[in-house]
Amino acid sequence: MSAEHSFNVEPLAASFGAKITGLKLADVGDVSFSELYALWLEYALLIFPGQHLSNDEQIAFAKRFGKLEFDLAPISNVRADGTVRKDDNTDDVIKVLKGNMGWHVDSTYMPVQAKGAVFTAHVVPDEGGNTGWADMRAAYDALDARTKEKIADLKAYHSLYFSQAKVGHKPEAGGDYSGYGFHEQKPPLRPLVKIHPETQRPSLLIGRHAYGIPGYSEAESEALLDQLADFACQPPRIYHHAWQPGDAVVWDNRCLMHQAQPWDMSKPRIMYHARIAGDHVSEFAAA
Repeated sequence: MSAEHSFNVEPLAASFGAKITGLKLADVGDVSFSELYALWLEYALLIFPGQHLSNDEQIAFAKRFGKLEFDLAPISNVRADGTVRKDDNTDDVIKVLKGNMGWHVDSTYMPVQAKGAVFTAHVVPDEGGNTGWADMRAAYDALDARTKEKIADLKAYHSLYFSQAKVGHKPEAGGDYSGYGFHEQKPPLRPLVKIHPETQRPSLLIGRHAYGIPGYSEAESEALLDQLADFACQPPRIYHHAWQPGDAVVWDNRCLMHQAQPWDMSKPRIMYHARIAGDHVSEFAAA
C-alpha cells in the first residue's frame, strides 16, 4: 500500500494501527490529507514520529478531521510555573492522570461521544508513560456467537464520577482540575455494541467509564464489563507506544480504547490533547 502514497505507511504488528513517515503534518495538502483520512478509517490509529508540532499546528491539523470538542488540553504532571506536581494523593490533576491509566473511551460520559483525538508528546520520562490502544473492532469480531447474542441489545451508563471514584477521586470546588466531564446531567446510556458511522463495522463500547447495565445487578454488570475488557485488551488487539518528544498520533475514538501507563511521577511528562467532536447524530446518547 505504501508505494501508492507520497509518504510511507508501515502497519503495526497488531490488528490495527500504522506508522506514517515521509511527510510533515503542518504542511499536508488536501490530497495527502484525504489519503490520511482513509488510512485513519482503515487503521484507526496513525502514528507520526518526530513531527514537533506547535500548539497552533496541532489544533489546525485536528480541525481537518472535524469540529473540535476542545482545542487543546495539557495532559501533564507539570504546573504552569514548571514545577512537578506532588504524587501525594492530594492533587486532583494527578488523580485524573491516574484514572486515565484505566482502559477507556474519551467523552462517553458526555452527551456526545468524541470522534477522535490528536495527541502530541513534548516532554517524556526516560521510562514508562507509554500510551496504549485496544482495537474494539477486532475484539468484537473475536467474540463467540453466544456472547455476541448476549450483548447485542445491552447498554451501559457512562460517568466520569463513577470511574474517578474508583481511584479515590471526588472532585471538589476550587480544585486544580478544571472539572471537564464532571457535569450535572444524567449519565448517558450507550450500547455495548457500537456501529461505526463511517465504516459500519461493529465494535465493543466499554471501558472504565461504563457501569450499571439495565436489568443486571451491580455485581453482574461489573463482572460482564470486566470480562469483556479483559478479553478485548489482549494481543494482537493492543499496542503500546513508547513516546519520543515530537511524536504525534491521531486515533479513532469510535472504535479504540486507550490508556496511559504508569511512570515515576517525580519526572515530568507533558503531552497535549486536541479532541475531535463527535457527530451529533451518530454519537449522541440520551440519558
